Amino acid sequence: MHLFAKRGFVRRPLRITRPLAVFLAILCLAAPLAAQRGAFTLPRNLGELVEQSETIVRGRVVSAVVEPHPQYANLHTVLVTLRVEETFKGAPGDTFTFRQFIWDARDHLDAADYRKGQHLLLLMNPPSPVGLTSPAGIEQGRFRILRDSAGREVAVNGAANRGLFRDLAQQLNKKGQRLSPQMSQKIAEEPAGPLALDDLRQLLRELHERRGAK
Repeated sequence: MHLFAKRGFVRRPLRITRPLAVFLAILCLAAPLAAQRGAFTLPRNLGELVEQSETIVRGRVVSAVVEPHPQYANLHTVLVTLRVEETFKGAPGDTFTFRQFIWDARDHLDAADYRKGQHLLLLMNPPSPVGLTSPAGIEQGRFRILRDSAGREVAVNGAANRGLFRDLAQQLNKKGQRLSPQMSQKIAEEPAGPLALDDLRQLLRELHERRGAK
């Protein structure tokens, strides 16, 4: 006889109620969309980030508000609106608004590090069925646009651009994709650290528009 039976316990199957099932489903959907801090994701190169993303835009943050999900009050989110200055993929219009799940206490305090006036280039995942999204590869798909000591605009993601071009040339060759000689040389150098914004813009255009070109 089972130990539980000897002690008068009866094993019953775990009952998953509808509210619990909905909550678990949301967590599963939200898990890969976690906020920048405290989240883990596989390293991705720029080609993989472009392929994964649904929308790629550059612009300035108009607002970033921490608030509960409109349908699920226990889910904490940040609602970000970007004034679009340039679109590389998708059709967001003049403004682009997205809702991102947050779970780290620090993200509650600083709106997951989205700030009004911030200049960003974002490679965004498709929204989940409950309307949540995030940059592709979490911090890897969120580039802050800054000026270097020479006054040039540069872009750097949350991984300091490490691995941005890793294995990219080989992957492009396998897919039959061709980049311009200038951009081919750029990815062959595999630099880390800030990347000239104009170079990143050109790479994004070529990776998206020339996909499949032979």
